[in-house]
This record gives sequence, structure tokens and C-alpha cells, in this order.
Amino acid sequence: MHFQTESWGSYLPTRSVGDPLERIERLARENAVVIFSISSCCMCHAIKRLFCGMGVNPTVYELDEDPRGKEMEKALMRLLGSSSAVPVVFIGGKLVGTMDRVMASHINGTLVPLLKDAGALWL
Repeated sequence: MHFQTESWGSYLPTRSVGDPLERIERLARENAVVIFSISSCCMCHAIKRLFCGMGVNPTVYELDEDPRGKEMEKALMRLLGSSSAVPVVFIGGKLVGTMDRVMASHINGTLVPLLKDAGALWL
């Protein structure tokens, strides 16, 4: 797993610094598999273990370790229309969803093709 725990906001263009949703979208596009997480969340830990167990190396953004993590968490809640914002998974820059959607995709066999299409899995 590749963890992004330092403040990466300084690399943003000036126009998007204030918009957490733009930041989320940009970060999600930068890597094949991106997980927005909170370090103490057991469901976040489970989703990270799922991907690692499949041989995928996700990029993980721990929102509780980012100075603007709360803003991003609120933006994720709005995006999902949910009161629970984490874990949130993007594959190939596209929103897959929270734990339930990822697990449903895994069980019904659609997760592996998504990972292959994104270049995150080669088997």
C-alpha cells in the first residue's frame, strides 16, 4: 500500500485549493486504485487488506492525517449521499463506492475486471 499522509495540498493549482471535491477527483485520477480512509476505521482497514490480498497496491489517503481531511470527508459524504464517508474507493479514476459496493463487486465477479482495466491487476 502506498500511503499519502503528508500534506499534499501545496501541489494543487491555486484555483482548486478551496474545492475539496475537485481535489478528490484529481487525487482519484492520479493512481489506478485510490482509497480515502481514516486510520482508526476498521472497515477502512478491511478494504485495504482486501486489495492487498488480491495483489493490488492501492494509494491510501488517510483523511484524519490531512489538514483538510474534514473538508474532503464532508465532500465525500455529499458525493455519496451518505452519512458515512469512508472507506471510499476509486478505480481507474471512477467512483466505485464504499465498502458495501466494493464487496458486492468482489462477490459478483466485477471487481477483478475493473482492476485489470485500470492497470492495477495483471493476472
